[in-house]
Parts: sequence; C-alpha cells; structure tokens
Amino acid sequence: MIALPFVKAHGARNDFLLTWRDRLPPGIADLPSMARAICDRHSGAGADGWMLLSSISDAAAPVHAALELWNSDGSPSEISGNGTRCAAAVLIWEGRADPGFPPEGEAGKDIRIRTGAGVKTLKLLERHGLEFLFEMNMGAAHIEELHWDIDGRREATVLNVGNPQCAVFTPDFDFDFDWRVLGAELESHPRFPHRTNVSFVRVLDRHTVEARFFERGAGATMSSGTGATGAAAAAVARGLVEGPVRVLTPAGPLNFRWEGADILLAGPAEIVARGEFYPGAVVRQ
Repeated sequence: MIALPFVKAHGARNDFLLTWRDRLPPGIADLPSMARAICDRHSGAGADGWMLLSSISDAAAPVHAALELWNSDGSPSEISGNGTRCAAAVLIWEGRADPGFPPEGEAGKDIRIRTGAGVKTLKLLERHGLEFLFEMNMGAAHIEELHWDIDGRREATVLNVGNPQCAVFTPDFDFDFDWRVLGAELESHPRFPHRTNVSFVRVLDRHTVEARFFERGAGATMSSGTGATGAAAAAVARGLVEGPVRVLTPAGPLNFRWEGADILLAGPAEIVARGEFYPGAVVRQ
C-alpha cells in the first residue's frame, strides 16, 4: 500500500496540505491528478491546495525551502500568500528553519522560501504552540489596468502580485448578483488567457476594506493572501484608501503596510493535523 504523508495547515482558513518532496512515495508522477485526489473534500484529505516542499542548500543565496503549489483542481499556481505562511510554520515546527531560530513566543529571524513568484521573506511575529503570526514581504503590485469595464455596470482593477488578480469594487455585499457565479466567469474571461484570481472589494474607510474571494483553481475560499494583497493594492492605486490597510475577510483580518513599493502582509498560520493519504486509484491510473 502506498502512503503519502502530509501536514495540514491553514492561513485564515485558507487550507493546505504540505508534503516534503523527498518523502513522495515511488510511483507518484502525475502530480495534477494527485493534487485533485488529496484535496478532494469527500474522498481525500481536503484542502484548497497541495504544496510540495524541498530543502535547499545554497550558501550563495540562503533559502530555507522551495515550494511548489498545486490548486485543488490540479492546476499549478505561482504563489499563495496564506500557503507560504503555512509552509514557514511547518519549517519552524519540524526544525528545518535555522538551528538558532528563537524559542516559542519570540520574534525571530527571517525565513526565506522560494516560490514560483520568486523568493519571499517572512518574519515570525508571534508563536503560541501550533499557532503562528508572520509578516511576509509580498513584493510590489503591478497595475495592468486601473479601470477595466466588465459589463457596462461594474468595473475592476487588473493587477499582478506574483499571480494575476482582478479586484472588483462594489458598494455593498447585499449583492444584486451572485459573486461566486461572476467570480467563475471572470476567472476564465478572455481578458485573462491564463485565468485569474478574483476579489470583490468594499471600501469601509480610509484604512479598511472588506473582501470576498474566488481563487483561480480553487473556487470560493474563506480568505486569500494574494487576493487580499490585490484588493488592498487596487484600493490604494485608486486613491480609495491609504496605508496601513486592513482587509476584512470571512475568516478574519489581514493587515498590510508598505515599505516603498513593497507590500508587507501580516497574517496567521496554524498547523492542525498530520497524516497519510492512500492514493491507490491515482497510482493505478
């Protein structure tokens, strides 16, 4: 029997399964099918995405690990803000961060993780057991179209924060439309040949927005680190808010500040389970 080990963690209820690449059992080569199987919420372990971690030894460019992200539909993604915090939590928990990393409850050294959107630096702000709070440098947001007319009634800001984002602004959440349906339509809109993440954004005051998320390859999620980054960056670019910005998600707030062009995201990560997945049907295909 083939057993695939994993750790489950979530960042603001955006949940992920994490496996070390060197612990992949022999015979597992079809990673998209494996991602769909293990992330299935009825016949798998259940998650928004599956991540493969790899150790790296490079004295010239010290990085603690490399990260590959597979969405629950089997498609690859460049980066997840919430998922990368989960990976950092696992690195600390399993002792794969620097040997001198400080004890529980203290702010400490940076953790550097290579993603499909480049190397990201995270700083541990707090730790209480399996609950972590990190600040992650998301890099700069690149605005592609500040005012994109969707359908003559609604408009969005199109941007990239390491992955593609479409931030749709709405005056309230008493929608005259189903945001999940519109999110699915926009995800695969011809404007986005590689699909896009979609956020629906309501401005509350000069430092606060509220958002809902439809993630590329995962659908509606409780929160999204890159989606919240896109929402905050789009609102700032439009002059609707100014930093620091708090993004209220259905799973709780994510906090943003700016250092020059770089956007820093502060948010939680929590380890909730460790287990094995038995992918017999996938391996037999």
